[in-house]
Amino acid sequence: MSNVEPLAYRLRPVTLDHFYGQEHILGPGKLLRRMIEADRITSIILYGPPGTGKTTLARIIAASTHANFERLNAVTSGVADIKKVCSQASNDFLNPSGKTVLFIDEIHRFNKAQQDALLPSVENGSIVLIGATTENPYFEVNKALISRSSVFMLKPLDEDAVSKILNRALTDSECGLGQYNISIDQSAMDHLVAISGGDARRALNALELAVLTTRPDADGCIHIDLATAVESCQSGAVRFDKDGEEHYDNISAMIKSMRGSSPDAAVFYLARALYAGEDPEFLARRIMICASEDVGLANSQALQIAVAAAEAVRRIGMPEARIILAHACIAVAVSPKSNAAYMAVNNALADIEKGKSGTIPMYLRNAPVKGMEEQGYSIGYKYAHDYPGGFVKMEFLPEELKGTKYYVPTENGSEKRIKDWLDSWRD
Repeated sequence: MSNVEPLAYRLRPVTLDHFYGQEHILGPGKLLRRMIEADRITSIILYGPPGTGKTTLARIIAASTHANFERLNAVTSGVADIKKVCSQASNDFLNPSGKTVLFIDEIHRFNKAQQDALLPSVENGSIVLIGATTENPYFEVNKALISRSSVFMLKPLDEDAVSKILNRALTDSECGLGQYNISIDQSAMDHLVAISGGDARRALNALELAVLTTRPDADGCIHIDLATAVESCQSGAVRFDKDGEEHYDNISAMIKSMRGSSPDAAVFYLARALYAGEDPEFLARRIMICASEDVGLANSQALQIAVAAAEAVRRIGMPEARIILAHACIAVAVSPKSNAAYMAVNNALADIEKGKSGTIPMYLRNAPVKGMEEQGYSIGYKYAHDYPGGFVKMEFLPEELKGTKYYVPTENGSEKRIKDWLDSWRD
């Protein structure tokens, strides 16, 4: 194999023996492994971050299957290319086996019409589809294709898997760097593993660059120390697409961490978003929502802090805005929690949606025009401030909803005081 090709490409295994990681789908007895080993592949969708082995798995299937194997890339292929493969798959002369395994890389880039063109052949079994995507297929791939496929999620590689891949690269003389006399410090290896972020391709690219740009010593040994490893790769990778699933997953994790009173996790996901270039005003808006939805009246100051932070972020901008966002994020995380106000309005809306809108009592209605009081408008209303403590015993809900309690305060933080007061006058 030509050394002009990148190390990550040359080192791609063609059997499962050298495929490291993804034990949850490729471990002994797991479904995908059994399908590959028995050459009983059905249509599958592989999705996960870059460098986790999607294309490599397709290559392993191509090497192990007795069926005709075709490959398309959704970036460069169109409906005509799809129809050509499908036509050949159903041609007994061109395809005596009667089955074609079609690998489509970046299948999420196919539009609906292109994906629809696959359906008849996938449906009749002449095409066994293998789609690879970095996007969540449940959002990006035709539901009809999803229903006819097994979906396998590939996870970022753990440190052990990346270490095994790097060690194979160092010892493999045919496809890797085994032809070189290389000495690598453990600290350098640990750095390459850590900086990869679970992406084998990133780790291999950094290793290859380190080896090819380091001069051998007098004994002909290429020594890779920590400093060389650091200079051979960029700063840590962050899997984050502001327009993709990672955007939603990260903000979900940040909100759930604030809700769960974990300031450490909350500020980590905040930093992760900022590092990836997330809009700081978007983050400020989410903190404001959490301050009301999850903290609520248990600590009303949390919302005040969040609103002030949002205004400060708008005025100041990055990079200083990171400090303000952290202030608000941590304040919400460490506050006592209550979603009573959130539940109150949701429950009231649910009743209204069910048609329980009721009739506003006449004594609560407005009477701005002379003569309306004669019809009963405002008659019987008791002005609360005319009574001791500003409290008057009367029903404010419509008759149909009399006695309904939408706001049920907790005993958390400041809301306990509200609960005690509310219980006393409700009783």
